[in-house]
Amino acid sequence: MAVFLEMKDVVKRYGSKLSVDHLNLEVQEGEIFGLLGPNGAGKSTSISMICGLLPKDQGSIKVDGISIEDQPLEVKRRIGLVPQDLALYEQMSAMDNVAFFAKLYGLRGQQLKERVEEALTFVGLQDRAKDRPSTFSGGMKRRLNIACSITHRPKLIIMDEPTVGIDPQSRNHILESVRTLNEMGSTVIYTSHYMEEVAAISDRVAIMDQGHVIACGTQQELRARVAQEERIILTADGITEELIQEMKLHPRVGRVTQYDHRLEIYVPSAQEELQDILFICGKHGTTLRSLQCEEPDLETLFLSLTGRKLRD
Repeated sequence: MAVFLEMKDVVKRYGSKLSVDHLNLEVQEGEIFGLLGPNGAGKSTSISMICGLLPKDQGSIKVDGISIEDQPLEVKRRIGLVPQDLALYEQMSAMDNVAFFAKLYGLRGQQLKERVEEALTFVGLQDRAKDRPSTFSGGMKRRLNIACSITHRPKLIIMDEPTVGIDPQSRNHILESVRTLNEMGSTVIYTSHYMEEVAAISDRVAIMDQGHVIACGTQQELRARVAQEERIILTADGITEELIQEMKLHPRVGRVTQYDHRLEIYVPSAQEELQDILFICGKHGTTLRSLQCEEPDLETLFLSLTGRKLRD
């Protein structure tokens, strides 16, 4: 596949703070590309620079082979941005909202009318076209946000946390929309705080931290990086510091993380080490509520690379 988005040594500073640190990233044409990172990792800043909303301080950005610096308008025509914060006019109808953004891309007349209808139908809001977003639920507003971003049929769609604060039904609708847009020919960059969303739809995933990419590849490739670890998850009463310290001293325990009544213990083989773990719990008088063993996943990789959970 051809490279559709290319970022080389991109730098963005805010005063003395380095928000994006010599970022190198390639997104292939026709793929759904997941972008993960903790708060402050530089994801939103990177997206703003791709879309031409923020100037970069150093490096190069090309979309469809076109430099954002040399031909910013040509690049913007190829991009549809679904922002994290809703970009809607609450007192205008849904139809007028979509038409407003479509006109920014030069759509007029019959073509404008057809594209607005097409976009509203695509997100399932055609029967609410004349209603104002102020009467919509959170999920409906998110779907209208998508409609506003796709009327010009962009080749690259960037979705920045599109499912924040919505119900499961709307979330499923949006995820299915992402797949359909991709099948229709759009390249998609998808960021989310929900690891399961990214795992469900992405062809490749990049993990950002401290302004640069620290891992990138298919999910299978990324999981292989932590294939040596499995996770034992205990929910229990009576977890003490002494118990945690003894767990950490076990020769085959990689690390132990506590979240209130929950312990996550990383070992080479959960099956082989489970008896020892349960023995230590019994020794310290811990009352077990639940027990779960998991093979490595994206959450495990993210934690091992950044030291944080995605939604910390």
